[in-house]
Amino acid sequence: MNNTITWPQKTREIREGLVDSTHWKHLKFRDDDIVIDTYAKSGTNWLAQIVAQLIYAGAADRIGMAMGAYLEMTWVSLEATLASAEAQTDRRFFRSHLPLDALPFNPNAKYICMGRDARDIVWSAHNHRANFSPTLRDLFKDAPGWNIDIRAYYRHWLEHDDGMGIWAGSLWQYAQSCWNARHLSNVLLVHFNNLKADLGGEIRRIAAFLEISIDEATWPAILEHCSFGYMRGAASKVEILERNFLQGGKTIINKGTNGRWKDVLSADEIARCDELAAEHLTPDCAHWLKTGELPNSEE
Repeated sequence: MNNTITWPQKTREIREGLVDSTHWKHLKFRDDDIVIDTYAKSGTNWLAQIVAQLIYAGAADRIGMAMGAYLEMTWVSLEATLASAEAQTDRRFFRSHLPLDALPFNPNAKYICMGRDARDIVWSAHNHRANFSPTLRDLFKDAPGWNIDIRAYYRHWLEHDDGMGIWAGSLWQYAQSCWNARHLSNVLLVHFNNLKADLGGEIRRIAAFLEISIDEATWPAILEHCSFGYMRGAASKVEILERNFLQGGKTIINKGTNGRWKDVLSADEIARCDELAAEHLTPDCAHWLKTGELPNSEE
């Protein structure tokens, strides 16, 4: 590794609600570890499925949404999570919703960060929150969301930017932290829009980043298993998801549709999101988060 590179540094801890970022300091990284670092409801399970399918060469029994521990989540035993990770002999991947400056950064691990238009994230989050089982609603009882309509939920997020009643942390801080690290060789930016537009091309780009060679004989299975239709069916096989959502595991994989807010929000409500992005993000980062497009010089 080039020692002149300025690597991201962990500058803070986040301890809010059911999140404790200090858990990450206990992980013993391996050089081929993968960290899927996303903001909640921006496509986390989609990325996890893609990574799992690449690692396991299209195996139908490898369901990404049932894999990849969230170390910062406090409702799961940290000791059990670490023991399971240590015992794993295959290539490991972990998931997080923390901004990069609240994560330990290992120069030898691979970090995949995900972008999505903030309004689409909120729409997905509202559906997710509204379908919590009574058990999950009790767990998140201090967070707003399940009993208010989508416009009120969106306006709450505009005002507070507080994880939308699901996880801790700011979308703007998350996005900017990923954008700032995008030139590092072990950081890859992926965007929901681009996965929708060219799933095959994006999977191959992720594979190249992870240094995984695809056996072309397995490619049709990988591509099928990363489709929304397949993942909705696979989610119903994940017992914890079936138990924790009113409509079962398929709730986790909703419609995967962008722009559902366009006919619901007022022009002022739509514009306010862009105004906040401009206040909190650099212009190029704001444009990438909204569209998935990189500056011309970086394409």
